[in-house]
Amino acid sequence: MTQISKKLSKELNSEQIEAVSTIEGPLLVLAGAGTGKTRVITYRIAHMIDSGILPENIAGMTFTNKAAKEMRERLSAVISQSAAKKVYLGTFHSFCARLLRKEIAPLGYTSNFTIADETDQNGILKQVLAEIGVQKELVNTSTCLSIIGKVKSELIHPADLHIGDTIISELFPRIYKRYQQVLKNQNMLDFDDLLFLTVKLFEQEKDILETYSEKYQYLLVDEYQDTNFLQFRLLELLMGKKHNICVVGDDDQSIYGWRGAKIENILNFPNKFKNAKSIKLEQNYRSTNIILKVSNHLISRNKTRHEKELWSSEGEGNNVKVINNDSGIQESQYIADAIGELHDGTDHLPYKDIAILYRSNYLSRQIEDALRNARIPYRLVGGKSFYERKEVRDAVAYLRLLVNNRDDQSLLRIIGAPPRGIGDKAISRLKELQSKTYFPLTELLKSDTFISQLSSKATSGATALSSCMGKWYHIFKENGGLAVKAQTYLKEIGYLDGLLKMYKNRDEAEKRRDNVLELINAISQYEVREGSEASLLGFIEKYSLADDNDKVDEEDDNSVTLMTIHAAKGLEFPAIFVIAMEDKIFPNERALNEGALEEERRLFYVAITRAKHTLTMTHSRERMRFGKITRQRISPFIAELPTDYVNKMHSKEAFKKVSVAALQKALENFTF
Repeated sequence: MTQISKKLSKELNSEQIEAVSTIEGPLLVLAGAGTGKTRVITYRIAHMIDSGILPENIAGMTFTNKAAKEMRERLSAVISQSAAKKVYLGTFHSFCARLLRKEIAPLGYTSNFTIADETDQNGILKQVLAEIGVQKELVNTSTCLSIIGKVKSELIHPADLHIGDTIISELFPRIYKRYQQVLKNQNMLDFDDLLFLTVKLFEQEKDILETYSEKYQYLLVDEYQDTNFLQFRLLELLMGKKHNICVVGDDDQSIYGWRGAKIENILNFPNKFKNAKSIKLEQNYRSTNIILKVSNHLISRNKTRHEKELWSSEGEGNNVKVINNDSGIQESQYIADAIGELHDGTDHLPYKDIAILYRSNYLSRQIEDALRNARIPYRLVGGKSFYERKEVRDAVAYLRLLVNNRDDQSLLRIIGAPPRGIGDKAISRLKELQSKTYFPLTELLKSDTFISQLSSKATSGATALSSCMGKWYHIFKENGGLAVKAQTYLKEIGYLDGLLKMYKNRDEAEKRRDNVLELINAISQYEVREGSEASLLGFIEKYSLADDNDKVDEEDDNSVTLMTIHAAKGLEFPAIFVIAMEDKIFPNERALNEGALEEERRLFYVAITRAKHTLTMTHSRERMRFGKITRQRISPFIAELPTDYVNKMHSKEAFKKVSVAALQKALENFTF
């Protein structure tokens, strides 16, 4: 018996061992909340390698960089680091970005393409609307970009898509076509293009598909319930006829339908693959049995699901609390007081073990006020991350221009940061010149045609900018010293010192300058990790592919966590508060109008199963909504909870009981 085999029998339950040991053919692992799916995936890869499969023939697809990192760390602890490094473990988007860096040429792009972020996309779309002659009031850019994303995720040509009897119906094919052309002109891909163009490449270039299908003979997919049609098509092409694919997920936690996720992918997996094997993981290692009984009872009301019944060896635990409040203010005060009791009372629960979850971000405001007043430290997940700060995005735009000089969006972002005398009129002339020539803005910036139209100050600014970028473009081609080069470049091009000109308040300017220097630190850390393989393009790609989970501050600062339920997926806390359990807030009114009640129920199920020991839900009779006090009805989900495991009470009654219990405990411990 090998070391891996010994660990399997010692550390896994019988269902987990079966999932790990089933290597050949299609396998569906239905992993309920908290049932150890990451452990199963890790040991499955280790067992495959132990059985003689080459690590470079294995690809594991995840949805977050955090999940991929955790899997790699766990795998390295089970097998050698050298073997673990040869396994591909990363997100779908990272996989496709890496592949396209090598193979994108047949699609008409070059390998130094950059990845458009949301700001870039909005800028391009506004340019397209102006070119077509559409008034910006007629088209909501966010809606239009969302439709473009859905078109790509479904692999449907925009001309065949029926949207409705609006102006966008007629214009959309033109908008979409021109949007893609502008991206291509700038050698840019948006986030959806990474998958969309990889599938296109596989379908168009059979030899490339064969190369990668032969290389990655065994596929594993984490969070399979979140895949969309495009991701399924990518997997389908990659697996070829071998069908050596293992998908791990939980249909009861499918909560991203609004992003295009297709729950049918996991529901229909056994029908899609005739020889598919299904294994259920139902032993939960996170929560008490009462919390699991509540979650099982709730989710059983959904009709479209694989039946599962979670159970735990963690004991029965306490009943779930449902607390009624007269107002949103009272609700917030109750939560602050309850957290105080958990932290200072008999439980002595650290603040970091407590989380407050809500359906929508706006609901955090009153809770934040109450926590501040009570001097309870908290961290808000979903606020502006370090990489979203203006000065950091400006610095990254400067760097992006060194790897892709066709990146017009980056040039437009930094051309006036700091001010160089190139005003709005000059920029309008630059855009007008491009509309006639179709040359990249960086080329036109130094052209005689453009320079001749500028004032002496603007001419000096444009010439200095072009000259500096040209110089550093060649310097960055040399290996090594990325962080030092980046800092020197940003200083020489005028951005680091220019921050003092952009912000009159010196303290604010210095704070923003410190943030840019922290970006330099990030480049330095990346350089240490990657060693000789480090490149500016590699760092920018890593920055571009950062997901929401990468933006969460994970420092152990002992603060209460506030976040949406969507952001909480995959996390766990000893104590959970789910607030604003009211009709049209949760379930969400828009979701109800779109017929997504079952997905809302799955979202509630996710909230419940984040709790390990203590679960409290709150609702209010009145709440400030849309600028006025409105009467609220309790969420219909509360009526779906099993009454035997739920204690319902008013917040005043709840605190009277808590206070008496705390007093009794204090008296028991008191000595004269």
